[in-house]
Amino acid sequence: MKLNKMALGLSGGILWGLGIFLATNFLLITGGQGQTLSKLNAFYFGYSFSFVGSLIGLVWGFIDGFITGWLFGLIYNFFAKEK
Repeated sequence: MKLNKMALGLSGGILWGLGIFLATNFLLITGGQGQTLSKLNAFYFGYSFSFVGSLIGLVWGFIDGFITGWLFGLIYNFFAKEK
């Protein structure tokens, strides 16, 4: 069975981007310090522990998740055996 690389990339991008967005905003609403999430600025240019930063994290997370999912599908399809 072969995987659809585009669908895997889109689902990975949506999940990872929303995960960063929701985690940041959840901590902002509940008054969390965000010390761990603030370290994402080392990987995602422009990210900060703020609402605007969560939007930037959403975009970077989508890009990161899309590339990871697409590459996973590519590698899986390369090694998948057709019967």
